[in-house]
Amino acid sequence: MALTARLSLIGPIDDEPEDYLASSLGIIFPDDVTNQHGDENGLFYSSPHLPKPLQISLADPTKDEDRRLFSHFLWNSSLQLAELIEAGTLGSVDGESNRENGGAKVVIPPISHFNIAGLSTLELGAGTALPSLMGALLGARRVLVTDYPAAPVMKTLWQNVISNVQPSFSPSGRIVAGPSGIQVQGHGWGELGTPLARANKHAFDRIFVADCLWMPWQHENLRASVAWFLAEGSASRTWVVGGFHTGREKMRGFFDADALAAHGLEVEYIWERDCDGVDRTWVFDRGVEDLTVRKRWLAVAVLRRVREEGGKEGM
Repeated sequence: MALTARLSLIGPIDDEPEDYLASSLGIIFPDDVTNQHGDENGLFYSSPHLPKPLQISLADPTKDEDRRLFSHFLWNSSLQLAELIEAGTLGSVDGESNRENGGAKVVIPPISHFNIAGLSTLELGAGTALPSLMGALLGARRVLVTDYPAAPVMKTLWQNVISNVQPSFSPSGRIVAGPSGIQVQGHGWGELGTPLARANKHAFDRIFVADCLWMPWQHENLRASVAWFLAEGSASRTWVVGGFHTGREKMRGFFDADALAAHGLEVEYIWERDCDGVDRTWVFDRGVEDLTVRKRWLAVAVLRRVREEGGKEGM
């Protein structure tokens, strides 16, 4: 099933010619894919594993600086990470690769790696918080949702949590975290002197990062926040999914080995997956990439703390 097949718009279908054209682009241009989703009415997210569709609200930014955050869309990176979390936690095959790349095996973790049951999770740059919603519904014991502390973004995140993190949306019929275990807070990447940061140093088993790599000038701040909040120990992981829609050269620098190592982090797995679940190996430079083609692909990575020789974590 295509990555975007779970989404549908809320509200009446507009009858303007441009709206009909927009809804038909996938038929007119079969290789094209929409990578940003939503309008002022929001979205339904349906899964065969959830009792009913989630209703995803989108931010309505009024200031130019808020609009430049692009959190008023749901991006394919969030869809992919949510699907991996669901498949890993429930043991389904939805998030698995549906074929190999030209017969060559792509090295990826087993889908069970993405099980969040009983873990504490933090999402950075959450936007709509879909991965966090999925985590809360599937048994995470603590869920912290963060994004840049702009009022429209915070309002939308709270709305999505309140509307969807309810027992009636959970396959088990209950929310493990409970009301006090699900929070929404503002966090600017790299701002580690705030009360939120001081109270949560090394507090999270899993960190979610979805479509946050398009601003290369923020890569160092993002690495700093990941390293600060990620729990110490061999079991902690950060899951990073980023799209190529703004160009590979803008996002690839986040994975620079030396820059990550400076924060005690390293890449455990990294690969590329398209919107139909086809996997291929990660490549730093593929030369000139057509926009229509590169929009179909995401980088998926697993970060861990650097391990010293002998298998122990570095500090």
